Amino acid sequence: MAVQNEFEKKRSNTLRWGYLFAGFAFILFVVFLGRILFLQNTNVQEIKDDYINKNYREATLKAARGNLYASDGSILATTVMRYDVYIDFKIIKDTVYSNNIGALTDSLSKMFGKPRSYFRDRFDQQKKTRNQYYSLVKGLDFDDYDRIRQFPIFKKGKNRGGFIVDRNYKRELATTQIGAGTIGMDNAISKSGLEGAFSKFLTGTDGTRLEQRVNSSQWKPIDYWKVNEPIDGQDVYTTIDIRIQDIVHSALEKQLVKFDGEHGTVLVMEVATGKIKAMVNLRRTEPGIYVDAYNYAIKDNIEPGSTFKTISLLAAMDDGFINEKTTVNVGNGVWTYAKQRISDGHGGGIYEISDVLAKSSNVGTAKLITQYYADKPQVFLDHLRRWKLFDKMDIELPGITKPRILTPKSTTWNAATLASISYGYATNINLLQLTTFYNGIANKGKMLEPLFIEKIAKDGRILYEAKPKVMVNKMASENAIRMMTGALTQAVEKGTAKSIFTPNLKMAGKTGTARFEYWKPGPMKYRASFAGFYPADNPKYTCYVMISEPDNSKSFYGSTVAAPVFKEIAGKTFLKTPQNIEKEMLVDKKVDLSKMIEQPVKVAVTNKIMPNVTGLIGKNIIPQLENQGYRVDYKGVGKIKEQFPLEGTVINKNQRIYLQLQN
Repeated sequence: MAVQNEFEKKRSNTLRWGYLFAGFAFILFVVFLGRILFLQNTNVQEIKDDYINKNYREATLKAARGNLYASDGSILATTVMRYDVYIDFKIIKDTVYSNNIGALTDSLSKMFGKPRSYFRDRFDQQKKTRNQYYSLVKGLDFDDYDRIRQFPIFKKGKNRGGFIVDRNYKRELATTQIGAGTIGMDNAISKSGLEGAFSKFLTGTDGTRLEQRVNSSQWKPIDYWKVNEPIDGQDVYTTIDIRIQDIVHSALEKQLVKFDGEHGTVLVMEVATGKIKAMVNLRRTEPGIYVDAYNYAIKDNIEPGSTFKTISLLAAMDDGFINEKTTVNVGNGVWTYAKQRISDGHGGGIYEISDVLAKSSNVGTAKLITQYYADKPQVFLDHLRRWKLFDKMDIELPGITKPRILTPKSTTWNAATLASISYGYATNINLLQLTTFYNGIANKGKMLEPLFIEKIAKDGRILYEAKPKVMVNKMASENAIRMMTGALTQAVEKGTAKSIFTPNLKMAGKTGTARFEYWKPGPMKYRASFAGFYPADNPKYTCYVMISEPDNSKSFYGSTVAAPVFKEIAGKTFLKTPQNIEKEMLVDKKVDLSKMIEQPVKVAVTNKIMPNVTGLIGKNIIPQLENQGYRVDYKGVGKIKEQFPLEGTVINKNQRIYLQLQN
């Protein structure tokens, strides 16, 4: 009996432990099953955020911005590669390090001008801590990068020499002939100028790569993971002509210094196409020093003064109210209209219509316009609307202003307002819009939209070519355009601009001398202007010159301050063009024009072998290389001084060609 009880007791204990084990196993099963169900129903992104993203991240690879060119192929702005060098000390074997560290620090000492101990002390410390991403140097250009990667240890590459390079892009102006204000910028702060205007073409598509965390603040690129390569931006060829821009800049700066002007603007437009060949804005920073930092041509509205008389009188000519035989009595040059005193400040008597414009008569203009439009000012203003002078211009450049012209609906309109408008007050218009109007007259009445772009290209292939765009097909009758052209020509030959008359080049234009901020106390402030085109009988270029706040003690008239700038630009941009030299030399058969005008040299990369291009004209060579599919980084202007790769080097289409020009 006792044996049976002992057996039952052992059996009971065994069953109890068996039940406990089974229960524990069941609980583990339930926990395991619950974990599976949890993982199945948990958002994958949450797991990635909690685990993967702590150690890895997707980084952006910036695309290279396309090049910005002048019309002749000279680079205005380009993207240059800069190289940041890091060292992975963990991957460098101890034997490789100990056998080569002396030679490496010696090379670095010579390159950076620091003692060998400077590098040895730091490198030994980093090797001891097994730093995987030590920053050695940043911002190297290609030549220095190419040099440093050949140093001992580094030449073994990333996997054996721990040499890590990170490539970055930097935007640089390639020529000083175009100011920073004209080229502009496109960054996180703002967009301006040509860079801002064409950013949608210049900007490429960024790529991505995976990076691994090295420490709390450093991330190292992982080369073996898939990299989405960036797509570089397109190249934009602007309408800016480097030669004309340089002429304009020099002429304007010289006159600003002479008359101590506050700032000045010049625009040159090609008559037949509307292409802006030069746009210069200079502002005084200190006595005698002027910089291109703000685009007055499009961002400022001004009261144009007497250059607006051309607009007023063309309206009356088109309506048939005035013609060559029209006369107006300006009396003694002073006239009171609707309690407003209007004066000319010179001369008097009876003027023919050409005299009204040539002598820039405020009285004559106001009398004519009020005579025919006082009862119906809207008829006059409708001309201005048709000429788009109430509209904001549709151009690529950011920041252009919308004109403001008083109308009878304005609360400040009164009986004298129309007279004020007729000679350039009670209106606010930017200079680009005024230049476009004058260009329309030069173009026989066809007003074209200003063009700033020639074409867009990528890897030598043209993607888009700009064509002239018509804003107003017929500004006025042929007779009105002819009369106005004649009157503007007379203004140069016998009127207020006769000081710039030359028999060598027939010019047409109108002076302007406008007061501004005249309601404020203190010395009077003036803007001196000249607007016109040349040659008058077959116009090629339209030009508008404005100089603000010249020294009153020297002069403030458009005829003496602004008109000479126009004359210098006209003489240098037209009389000295290769086409005109050729015309002049046709009478002398002995003259070899090929010696006077340097002919472009043709170059080609044959069998992937880099040719010798040193000594050649950069603007002729660069387009040829790009048309063959090669990417060219280019600094300076003029002849090529240095090239990389050197002559005879085998190059692939994905390699860049670096050229250094004279300036």
